[in-house]
Amino acid sequence: MRKAFISPAKYVQGENELLNLGYFIKTFGHSALLIAHADDVQRVKQQLEHTKNTYHVTIVESGFNGECSRQEVKRLQQLAKEHNCACTIGLGGGKAIDTAKCVAAGEALIIVPTIAATDAPTSHSAVLYSPEGEFDDYAYFKQSPSVVMIDTTVIANAPTRFLVAGMGDALSTYFEARATAHSYSNVNAGLPCGSSTGVGPAKGTKAAFALAKLCYETLLEDGAKAKIACDANLVTPALENIIETNILLSGLGFESGGLAAAHAIHNGLTSLEGTHSYYHGEKVAFTTLVQLVLENATSAEINQVLQFCLSVGLPICLADIGVTSVTDDELREVARKACIPEESIHSMPFPVNEDQVVAAIRVADQLGQQFKLKG
Repeated sequence: MRKAFISPAKYVQGENELLNLGYFIKTFGHSALLIAHADDVQRVKQQLEHTKNTYHVTIVESGFNGECSRQEVKRLQQLAKEHNCACTIGLGGGKAIDTAKCVAAGEALIIVPTIAATDAPTSHSAVLYSPEGEFDDYAYFKQSPSVVMIDTTVIANAPTRFLVAGMGDALSTYFEARATAHSYSNVNAGLPCGSSTGVGPAKGTKAAFALAKLCYETLLEDGAKAKIACDANLVTPALENIIETNILLSGLGFESGGLAAAHAIHNGLTSLEGTHSYYHGEKVAFTTLVQLVLENATSAEINQVLQFCLSVGLPICLADIGVTSVTDDELREVARKACIPEESIHSMPFPVNEDQVVAAIRVADQLGQQFKLKG
């Protein structure tokens, strides 16, 4: 059986870590292309100036337009060439990070998240959009970022909602990895079928599953404490642990451990307009409950997840993600999208159809509502 595990070459996390960015730039050369929203650059302007002066490097600001499109990637690659940039920096949230991945194309890439809202920073994939913001395609690269640098001071000063959303995304990691392991399904860390080397997809490793389990355990132990710390803009051991959980443990856990029903049903939920103002991880928290219903998890496990979500402020019913009423036809469309052949729902250790998904959403919604009343 072929197995695979993928990870960044280096992960570093600490208070005021951004001051050391110049050190990592110098491991590639003397200049870097910075891809970041203008407001994110402004947030860390002082740190960027300090690291440039300390390490004598040049950071070329790109005027990133905010969309990870083929056109923007081409423009930025040309800019990097004109300035002879030795590496690429993706600083900020998801769109800037994904654009940097595309520009770097698997080489000399430094990722600097300014929020801990998702597990995307460590991965070797990106999502492309049209210039108007419509989904275009997925992109995969030969390796994960060279360096993932986390400044916990910056993240502690970001809105707490981002951190909580990251916990929602991380919440699914263990349960999806468990389902993938039980079904012997393939994981994203493997090479695609039909590659010129003749090497096909791969299963997850024991290491990835162990990280996914640690991800869940750390959420339960430190999630509520980390939220309180972030509310006060303070870096504490609990906050540091949750930042690592949201970004590193969840990132390695999903990519090398596998995705299953939770993320597929999340993708289906995007057809409901009410969900559009909610973050990815907020919706994934609810769809994790849907997956647990789908697989008939124990009441004790479901209640543990419900209690955790309430303790940090994550959604546990449809109303919590903007869906105050929904028809059977609308839920059928959610289920249809969740069950398309290429979706990760087919990594569940049993066949799943649209009727099962509709029923699981309805029951998870009722369980969440009832748990709120009890609480």
